[in-house]
Amino acid sequence: MGLLEGKNVLITGVLTDASLAFGVAQLAQREGANLILTGAGRGLRLTEKTARKLDTEPEVLEFDVTNPDHVPAVRNHLESTWGRVDAALHAIGFAPESCLGDDFMAAPWDDVKVALEISTYSYKTLAEVVCPLMTGGGSVVGLDFDATVAWPAYNWMGVAKAALESANRYLARTHGENNIRFNLVAAGPIRTIAAKSIPAFAKFEDVWDDKAPLGWDVRDSSAVARTTVAMLSDWLPATTGSMIYADGGYNAMGA
Repeated sequence: MGLLEGKNVLITGVLTDASLAFGVAQLAQREGANLILTGAGRGLRLTEKTARKLDTEPEVLEFDVTNPDHVPAVRNHLESTWGRVDAALHAIGFAPESCLGDDFMAAPWDDVKVALEISTYSYKTLAEVVCPLMTGGGSVVGLDFDATVAWPAYNWMGVAKAALESANRYLARTHGENNIRFNLVAAGPIRTIAAKSIPAFAKFEDVWDDKAPLGWDVRDSSAVARTTVAMLSDWLPATTGSMIYADGGYNAMGA
C-alpha cells in the first residue's frame, strides 16, 4: 500500500515535466493518490498538456489565485467530485522581472505587490479552497527556497519567500485545531522554468554540489518529490508550522 493510497490530493504549479510539482504529482500518483491539478492563465494549456504525461491523466482545473471568484468555484468542484480533500501542494510563485536581478532598489511597489500576492498570499488563498474540505484533518505543503538568508539576485522573491515562511506558521496556528498541518519543503536549486527566470541561477549550480555534504544534482528533483510526498501523507502527524530541508544539507554548512 502506498503512502497516499486512496487520498485525494490537489496539486498546483505543474507547468512542464521539469516542474518540481510534476515530480510530486507523479510520485503521489504512484503512491496511490487521486489527483486533480490546477493551472492558470496562459499556463493552463501547458498544465493540461503536461498532465497527459502522468501515468493516469488527472483532471485539470483553472485556478487563478488573483481571482476571488475561483476560490468558491474550485472548492465547490472538489466537493462535488471528491467530497473531501486530504492534501494539497502549493507550488505557486511569480515575480516581475524588476523584482529579480542585481538591483534590489529598482522594483516599484506595483511589481512587488504582484510578487507578494502570487507567491505568498496565494498560500492563504489555497487554504481557503481546501481547508473547509479537510474534514477530519489534512496536510498542506508549500514548496520553498530557504529565505533565512539573502541570495544573489533573488531579491524581492526572497522577501516573498520569507513572508511565505511566516504565513506557514500562522496558517498552522489557525488550522491546527482542525488537525490540518501546514509545512514547507525548502528545496535545493533545480533546473525548472522558474529557475531560468533567476539571473544568477548558475551561481547556485556552481557551488551547491560542492558545499552540500550529501551532494546535489540540479537535474534531479526526486529527493524533493519524496520529501514532499512524505509531508503530504499521514506519516508526520505531529509536524506543522515547519520548514523541512531537501537540499543535500547545504543549509547546515558554514562558508
